[in-house]
Amino acid sequence: METTSVNTNDLELQVIEALRTCYDPEIPVNIYELGLIYEVKVEPSGSALVRMTLTSPNCPAAQELPAEVEDKVRGVSGVTDAKVDVVWDPPWDQSMMSESAKLQLGFL
Repeated sequence: METTSVNTNDLELQVIEALRTCYDPEIPVNIYELGLIYEVKVEPSGSALVRMTLTSPNCPAAQELPAEVEDKVRGVSGVTDAKVDVVWDPPWDQSMMSESAKLQLGFL
């Protein structure tokens, strides 16, 4: 039985692009630019892991956002499986936002 190996770098970039289409419903910036994505890892088998956080443990989107992230990652061609781990360490703060996100939200 032959296993198929994918170009993990290309697939990681495609996963990141998919993540850029996910938004926290309260903030008009995508979750990648907000700094909510801590890690994207794709195995040669096409299995993807996303480690992410939320702006706070009481975030109203705590149930919906991780499910949306998983759906978006599963929708990337070449991804065979997707897992989303929500972590709280390190806690998110505004310093994790990209310069673009800070500019868009008026923090610069």
